[in-house]
Amino acid sequence: MKRLGVVSGAISWFGGMVQFFLLMALVQFAWTTPYSWAGNNISDLGNVHCGDFGGRYVCSPLHTLMNVSFTTGGILIILGAILTHDAWPRTVVARLIRSLLVATGAGWMTAGLFPADVNENLHVIGGAFVIFVSGNLALLLTVFLHTGPLAKLRWWGFAFGLLGLSAMLLHFTGNGLGLGVGGMERVTAHGLPIWLGIAGFRLFLTDPVDHERAGLVRR
Repeated sequence: MKRLGVVSGAISWFGGMVQFFLLMALVQFAWTTPYSWAGNNISDLGNVHCGDFGGRYVCSPLHTLMNVSFTTGGILIILGAILTHDAWPRTVVARLIRSLLVATGAGWMTAGLFPADVNENLHVIGGAFVIFVSGNLALLLTVFLHTGPLAKLRWWGFAFGLLGLSAMLLHFTGNGLGLGVGGMERVTAHGLPIWLGIAGFRLFLTDPVDHERAGLVRR
């Protein structure tokens, strides 16, 4: 039963990453006006109205699909954090990481349920800000995972988290550093789904894990 839970959580994370990037590409290509990774925010894909938004013209014909992707992705992040319980070491840091992942999943759901042009404050504060902070902090803290099947991914998590938090500060201060504000937002936001996708794939291939076994798995 432990193995089944871990596998289910792993599939949730990997599937969440795949559906997010595939649907994001599909929604982007449906735009009749050019969609720019540098000039447009991720949230523009979920805007329900056509017109000027933040000084740029936004019109996303498949906005419903993008918002469903955000919401589904959030649910799968939360499910993965819960179902992979037996793959994590029994430490305070591991529990904190999983709690941050649940908060991040809730942020994704908020972003999908409240598009930026419908409720900008809730979308930004309850969605994007929570995603950026909680998600990247969770990644940063993975550096303290010294045991368990996710330990080998801790330096990747630390690198993604550090890069994401740095990019968040640049994004919110309007500094694109050649990537554009939209490009910098992607550096901030995409590290977590990529890491979770890799973690999910690794857990899917890992032997059954319990607390005692996890304590024996090191670098």
